[in-house]
Amino acid sequence: MAASTKQTTRGIQEAAKEEEPRVLEPGAAPFGNFPQYSRFHPPEQRLRLLPPELLRQLFPPESPETKPILGLDVGCNSGELSVALYKHFLSLRDGETCSNASRELRLLCCDIDPVLVERAEKECPFPDALSFVALDFMNQRTREVLLSSFLSQFGRSVFDIGFCMSVTMWIHLNHGDQGLWEFLAHLSSLCRYLLVEPQPWKCYRAAARRLRKLGLHDFDHFHSLAIRGDMANQIVQILTQDHGMELLCCFGNTSWDRSLLLFRAKQTIETHLIPESLIEEGKERNRLRFWRQ
Repeated sequence: MAASTKQTTRGIQEAAKEEEPRVLEPGAAPFGNFPQYSRFHPPEQRLRLLPPELLRQLFPPESPETKPILGLDVGCNSGELSVALYKHFLSLRDGETCSNASRELRLLCCDIDPVLVERAEKECPFPDALSFVALDFMNQRTREVLLSSFLSQFGRSVFDIGFCMSVTMWIHLNHGDQGLWEFLAHLSSLCRYLLVEPQPWKCYRAAARRLRKLGLHDFDHFHSLAIRGDMANQIVQILTQDHGMELLCCFGNTSWDRSLLLFRAKQTIETHLIPESLIEEGKERNRLRFWRQ
């Protein structure tokens, strides 16, 4: 398994080399690629809101030889949250490994910053289960090559679940309203389930203010954005009205006031109903809210 994983990762990285890396202004992080992101937004704040058994309940094993759950983490930064999510959903404690864990859950984690991706690769304690690649997700040609290369290993055409944690604002600021719409369209077509943490509008203003303080130009699209205001609701509207997804639940808000929203592609509704036990558990915790049509 380890040898095949390393070979596949090399193939994915070779495809990524064809893409010209962006030159980032020091300290500005205009794409959200902060070098110490997990220090001010620690993974634990998200994990405390997510039931550890979520993936097992969404994807109950059908047989001992069941295929692994495939996850896509877009905007993984240096991998701290990716690793934390992996451990959380497999109920692994610090320093603990599981001999067959890579058969349960496999994550493809991508970020626009190759330096952060290199750090994630070096520090990842689960190299057989987590693959890190440098990728500008908005580059259609490279995106299709990398993702199809990963999925083809498992005979799949889509991921079981996608993670989009505090990424939507950076797509929106750098690619405008149309770019945000297209980004969500790509994600919804690639994933059966999607966990999204949208940044609120106040974060947009803060990001623009940071650039101005550094004497840099504003984001090209900031002042022309028509999609603004309650960004969590805007994301919900785009995914549910335009991209064929259903909002299943909100797991609550982090301490920095960002919602964790779980969506499901509508074509999976009939065969993959959300377990009642998860609903009841969420009610008891008083942080799981469901929207039903």
